[in-house]
Amino acid sequence: MLKDAYLGWLEEHRAVFARMDELSREVVQAAEWIAMAIRNGGKVLVCGNGGSAADAQHFAAELVGRFQKERGALPALALTTDTSILTAIGNDYGFEAIFSRQVEALGLPGDILIGISTSGGSQNVLRAVECARSRGIKTIGLLGKDGGAIQAAVDLFLTVPSKITAHIQEAHIFILHAICALIESAADAEPGGLALF
Repeated sequence: MLKDAYLGWLEEHRAVFARMDELSREVVQAAEWIAMAIRNGGKVLVCGNGGSAADAQHFAAELVGRFQKERGALPALALTTDTSILTAIGNDYGFEAIFSRQVEALGLPGDILIGISTSGGSQNVLRAVECARSRGIKTIGLLGKDGGAIQAAVDLFLTVPSKITAHIQEAHIFILHAICALIESAADAEPGGLALF
């Protein structure tokens, strides 16, 4: 009985990943934008809630630390990690402002903001996107379901074709890892190699 449930879950996962090639253009474009921002002195800001907060931190860690190759540290910051900032802003301005206030403080033209939301409707992520765009920061949405309001607000969206939150999250971490791999491959191809970053 449990084995059947497991195999059913695995089949749902495979069905989502069988369609991931539909996002290949967007994944490559996201990696190109991030690499270009870093080359030009910008940084990557990442935000999301719950499991998406964990993905934001995971992605920032892969850039600042390393993914698969030895290289210089890349500038990335998860806006989900400072509990004093999150609780102060949440208390004083409301939960919807916890990311946008940080974008206002830290974001500069030439940076990239990645907003992660499995529903596409997270209000605090949407407000961060709106703040970023008003400051000349390119925005990427890593989304699911129908993409929600965030899909309409970002410069580039990668919307996983699923309605199941867990499978969307599985695809999100795959996409983020793929972007890391592409960035490191792009750096390898540059004159001077990884030292460029």
